[in-house]
Amino acid sequence: MSASPLTGKRIVLGVTGGIAAYKAIELSRRLVDAGAHVVPIMTDAAQHFVGATTLGALASEPVQTELWNNPTTPIPHTKVGQGADLIIVAPATAKSIAAYRMGYSHDLLQNTLIATRAPVIVCPAMHTEMWEHPSVVDNIATLRKRGVHIVEPESGRLAGGDMGAGRLADPATILGAAERILGPADLTGVRVVVSAGGTREPIDAVRVIANRSSGKQGYAVAAEAAARGAQVTLVSTVGLPTPAGVQVIAVETAAEMQEAMERAAIDHDVIVMAAAVADFRPAHAASGKIKKRDGVPEIVLQPTPDILAGLGANKRDDHVLVGFAAETANLVDNAQGKLERKRLDLIVANDVSAPGVGFAHDTNAVTLLRPGAKPVEIDLATKRDVARAVIDAVVDIRNAR
Repeated sequence: MSASPLTGKRIVLGVTGGIAAYKAIELSRRLVDAGAHVVPIMTDAAQHFVGATTLGALASEPVQTELWNNPTTPIPHTKVGQGADLIIVAPATAKSIAAYRMGYSHDLLQNTLIATRAPVIVCPAMHTEMWEHPSVVDNIATLRKRGVHIVEPESGRLAGGDMGAGRLADPATILGAAERILGPADLTGVRVVVSAGGTREPIDAVRVIANRSSGKQGYAVAAEAAARGAQVTLVSTVGLPTPAGVQVIAVETAAEMQEAMERAAIDHDVIVMAAAVADFRPAHAASGKIKKRDGVPEIVLQPTPDILAGLGANKRDDHVLVGFAAETANLVDNAQGKLERKRLDLIVANDVSAPGVGFAHDTNAVTLLRPGAKPVEIDLATKRDVARAVIDAVVDIRNAR
């Protein structure tokens, strides 16, 4: 299993003076958790919003704020900029963006930005009127032309209760951008479709037949594929935060998922069925709510379509088809049978009765099976780590062809 693309990378996190500066603390934590060494720089204005002690405690070293009288080196901007693998400015205010565009080196952060040859991510955050002002629009366009990566702000609630575009992107989105820049890019140009979540089959207007799948593993696979350069479509039954760079198609039932996956299979190269599709559905769903006073209803079930088998029967020679098998007994034997019957290139099997494994957990332990190869066991790890192992296997299959 390959390491996170951020492992061992030296990332400078620049924080400027906006209310969204508090989100930089969470971003720092996520970067460190992903294995990065985070070097924090705060402007004077940023310290009006968050404390240097707080950010420094969650980064990899104390916050630097001074261009002058810096105890670490007489030329901090050069040393920090030269040693960086990536610089992230989050939040980036209108003032800091203008200064960067002009090369106005008035503080440690701006000097570092000018002195580096590392890639730079700028994450703007400001009120809508400022974000849409022609000067800011021009500054952003100029930075893009220079190769600066811009993670655009989101729409939502702003300071003072205003609503509109300008809210700092979610830390997970910024993290995803960093992974794409520093990652292996071994799926660049590859189209990947991933299904996630448990399907829901209606009994009546209120009740459904469902399962315990949270969709977390499917979302982790989608995020990992996107981080490695793929164009990713996620067919989902759940409302988890969308991974950076991923397009989501919302579905609910097995029939809706079948339609979406079969349509996507036409022009996608890799198909990952991580969703937990219901095996049965009511033959007839009541249009209204079934009342308790009418007695216990008789619910006649019928099988749902086997989406994975259908995809296997119709897959192209250049497709990579990945299935998942949630089992509670005879894990390898059951998974091996599915691998062969459904013409899969890879199956990811897990024992959902084991502690910390499968549904709703943030961790998983799986066995990867491929035709003609020995099973590969992935011990208990985060679902993102498991996703990394799955995508490693997908890349290996594609390279072998």
